[in-house]
Amino acid sequence: MTLYQPFLDHAIAYLHDRLPDLQPYPIPIGFESKSAIVGKGKHENEVVTTSYGYQSSKLRQIRAAHVQGGSSLQVLNFVIFPKLNYDLPFFGADLVTLPGGHLIALDMQPLFRDRPKYQAKYTKPILPIFETYQPHLPWGGDFPEEASQFFSPAFLWTRPQQNEVVETHVFSAFKDYLEAYLDFCDRATPVTDSEQLAEIEASQLRYLRYRAEKDPARGMFTRFYGAEWTEEYIHGFLFDLEKHMVKA
Repeated sequence: MTLYQPFLDHAIAYLHDRLPDLQPYPIPIGFESKSAIVGKGKHENEVVTTSYGYQSSKLRQIRAAHVQGGSSLQVLNFVIFPKLNYDLPFFGADLVTLPGGHLIALDMQPLFRDRPKYQAKYTKPILPIFETYQPHLPWGGDFPEEASQFFSPAFLWTRPQQNEVVETHVFSAFKDYLEAYLDFCDRATPVTDSEQLAEIEASQLRYLRYRAEKDPARGMFTRFYGAEWTEEYIHGFLFDLEKHMVKA
């Protein structure tokens, strides 16, 4: 079992438990699973990327990309995008293991970071969770300044060295953040005001465009699977809102 498999297993089971209307989200052909052989000789290794997708009445896309490439390359990118008629934040978990250690990013990314009412509704309730884990998962250091606009004050960004920290404190934080997010979903009511709906759509698109353009996995996927597959995967599955809007 890989380091992040328990995270994925928990998330899927918990989603089924909490969302009675959970349905599969269509994964384009060719993206369900992809593998490549990397390295040579005794360093040869198979890298497998597996995709998962779900949706519900309030959540447009719940998706995961799980990369398994041996002990020094493991990634779980797990993101929830709400439907455009809800003001819910995004749920984002980037769990990355590279030869140099672990990179962990966990947050409920706000649609409107600079609005006190929005922060009071969606960030203030999760700050106690964030503060609980701060002593065990200290701030991970430098983070792109341009990216900071998309994260909340409860952004958990850390670089633990030991697997044990990931298996205990990070896993526990992941479960708590996901539980809190689905609590928000339970309480969420549809937005009907046209001006507000336009703001939500603009905010979602701004976030998705930034993430698609700056996706840190682009180089890795291109190396493994080629540029064409990678760009289709990023725009056609990982951040697919615009593609679906064009079709509509």
